[in-house]
Amino acid sequence: MTKLNIGIILGSTREGRLSPQVGEWVKKIADERNDANYEIVDIAEYKLPLLGEADASEQAAAWNAKLASLDGFVFIVQEYNHSISASLKNALDYARETWNNKAAGIVSYGSVGGARAAEHLRGILGELSIADVRVHAALSLFTDFENFSVFKPADMHLTNVNAILDQVLAWSGALKTLRQ
Repeated sequence: MTKLNIGIILGSTREGRLSPQVGEWVKKIADERNDANYEIVDIAEYKLPLLGEADASEQAAAWNAKLASLDGFVFIVQEYNHSISASLKNALDYARETWNNKAAGIVSYGSVGGARAAEHLRGILGELSIADVRVHAALSLFTDFENFSVFKPADMHLTNVNAILDQVLAWSGALKTLRQ
């Protein structure tokens, strides 16, 4: 059986964003497991304009091709004004069927661990027919980031990240049968 392909989606495009640090940490944990093919997927690289405001057929095609190559996702989500970033919502909206029947986990961060953004994202994932897993890693800007900028996660988060990956792999494998 071939390994599943899991994308670690960086949910922000802002200058000075922290999601690359969190994404690399999740990928390092994931790669040590050697149970799937994990890759960072940075929405900033796709340069998606706001949906409907410009011709983005080339960017949308590349974005959808990347998503089609993946069996599941771990979203790195930061909380902006009690929600997800506009760039993540825009990226989610640029695809439809390529999201369907796949699984996703959430690693969030913010002043309250990004919990409100994670809950908002869960509703959007449901609409896109993405099965979100129960376990969630919530990182605090106050305790997991030195000076709000250098990621230094507490050891306790390792258990949750591994549990997220366990669930994403189980659900991604099961859902893959629906897409074949």
